[in-house]
Amino acid sequence: MTSTKRFCLYLIKPSHYDDDGYVIQWRLSPIPSNSLASVYGLVRDAIDREAMGPGWDFDVHPIDETNTEVDVRAIAEEVRSADGGLVMLIGVQSNQFPRALDIARPLLAAGIQVAIGGFHVSGVISMLNGEDADFRRAQQMGISLFAGELEGRVEQVLGDAVSGRLQPLYNYMNDLPGIEGTPVPFMPAGHVARTAYNLTSFDAGRGCPYQCSFCTIINVQGRKSRRRSPDDIEKIIRLNLEQGVRRFFITDDNFARNKDWEAILDRLIAMREGEGLDFNFFIQVDTLCHKIPNFVEKCARAGVKRVFIGLENVNPANLKDAKKRQNKITEYRRMLLAWKEWHVITYAGYILGFPTDTPERIMHDIDVVKRELPVDILEFFFLTPLPGSEDHQKLHRAGVAMDGDLNKYDLNHYTTAHPAMSQAEFEKVYADAWTRYYSLDHVETIMRRAAVSGISTSNVLLLAVWFVGALKIEGVHPLEVGWIRRKSRLNRRHGMPIEPAILFYPKYYAELGWKLMRWAGLYLRFGMKQLKVERDPNRHSYTDTAMTPVTDQDEADLELFKSSDAVVWLDEQKRIERAQLGLRQEAS
Repeated sequence: MTSTKRFCLYLIKPSHYDDDGYVIQWRLSPIPSNSLASVYGLVRDAIDREAMGPGWDFDVHPIDETNTEVDVRAIAEEVRSADGGLVMLIGVQSNQFPRALDIARPLLAAGIQVAIGGFHVSGVISMLNGEDADFRRAQQMGISLFAGELEGRVEQVLGDAVSGRLQPLYNYMNDLPGIEGTPVPFMPAGHVARTAYNLTSFDAGRGCPYQCSFCTIINVQGRKSRRRSPDDIEKIIRLNLEQGVRRFFITDDNFARNKDWEAILDRLIAMREGEGLDFNFFIQVDTLCHKIPNFVEKCARAGVKRVFIGLENVNPANLKDAKKRQNKITEYRRMLLAWKEWHVITYAGYILGFPTDTPERIMHDIDVVKRELPVDILEFFFLTPLPGSEDHQKLHRAGVAMDGDLNKYDLNHYTTAHPAMSQAEFEKVYADAWTRYYSLDHVETIMRRAAVSGISTSNVLLLAVWFVGALKIEGVHPLEVGWIRRKSRLNRRHGMPIEPAILFYPKYYAELGWKLMRWAGLYLRFGMKQLKVERDPNRHSYTDTAMTPVTDQDEADLELFKSSDAVVWLDEQKRIERAQLGLRQEAS
């Protein structure tokens, strides 16, 4: 009888470091990792099919470091106790790459195979042909690097690992696979329970047709729509409903440009309205999605409760510089009101640091947004040259200085010089932007707009507290903040001293207590505004400039259209419309 061998496989989604060198980690983490769910689903399928051959039992350990401590010593002992093993660092973004190397270093020293895949490796291959200091450092350390996507390749990688012959580089950037009918993303309920809202994630499609210069998606996942079928999506939902998971983040960079969006939404609507199943979604879309017939309505009926929109800026010159030509400021208010009509909370990304930005101009534009656009949650980002983006490629080729510490490339740190603002000015205006938008008066306004739109003011309260507290209390971006910060004394960045326990733990618990009191104070301040709105008998008749229906008079009345750049852009749009009208008349 043939004896069975045991192979120990760790799938780790690393976090990254805070400014003090400690891993950013929470008791309940924020957005779950689709990369980890995708790889876990692919690996489980390959194991079930015995794709690596008979005679092997696989122990698979998925870990999301944003909510689970990575004990490298324990992992090394577990792998060494098996007949073979591999640690795969999954979905590693640029800001997570230093942490990934720190996890790998002691494992390699213990003779354990380590592989890294994700956006940084793929982006550096795609845009720089591997010309990156940390990429080369990983190669020199003996880490196996994976560029591209794992569908159709998991058997080769695991087969190489079982035989102890991992390749130095797996490069599939020129061969992006179809994903219809492939094993679906999945995470066990116990892992999902470690996220806020008991939220899991999946991608309905990959790729985006647009050309935004700051984006890495188009260079890593391509500009061609590759998508899962409605059957695939239904399978994902039902698998999760069976384990009690009902909330989903669809990670598509732009779900509105998924060519099968309507078939997918129709399937979800049938499940919700026909079968009475209870589930909901958070999606990402572009600023023109409302012009697609039935799109917003069907999203709401399918269970979309929150939507992230890449607003990016209200200055047409900045949008043009970023190749964000699909964003038309004349459509912003109409688009946001369309989501309001269907009771969906809107998040909008807003980038600071375009070449013509100044502190005064940024503050003016934020005031215009507050007054004239009915967006609920606005989140600010540093304009960051992310490795894998066209912006980064251009700066790299031009020899422009960029911060060499990848840990800072999280959209929440200054990484390259600005032509009009010093680093101190840039960092100050970034902090001031959050204060300006989330003033007590404007938080009340957001809640009043929510109340009249049939949106829960309690949800708006929680989100406003979350977004303000993330930066002001925890010092991290809202996309990274979770519930109750955890710190591991021993998991400090390589090269930084390990603090003595007698100093570390009193400081940590004092800091934790102080932060919890600040969180409570922030919730109380914003909560008083929510109570005021809910007690107002006229709350359902509220209106303001942003909430009024869009008319042809907007261009004359709204400040949004009165800047010099906006006037130039509007004139250009009118010339284009006249030219198109002339062509149509000639054709008829």
